[in-house]
Amino acid sequence: MCLAVPGKIVSLNDQANSSNDAALWRTGKVSFGGILKEVSLAYVPEAQVGDYVIVHVGFALSIVDQEEAEQTLNYLAQIHIG
Repeated sequence: MCLAVPGKIVSLNDQANSSNDAALWRTGKVSFGGILKEVSLAYVPEAQVGDYVIVHVGFALSIVDQEEAEQTLNYLAQIHIG
């Protein structure tokens, strides 16, 4: 079973790279309830600071709206507490 969780992008690290594959090296700091992780943004080149993204094994797979992300985080918190 795989688990992907939402996190909020708090900063971007756009590598200055003159090659055509510069987007492959784009990363950002993503907050998961206050825990910051460096995440690859290669699959979501349009993602910006403040966006919520679904992350699996260090890769942001898609952008989700804030309401959906917060609802998922609330469900995960209930599972952890309960």
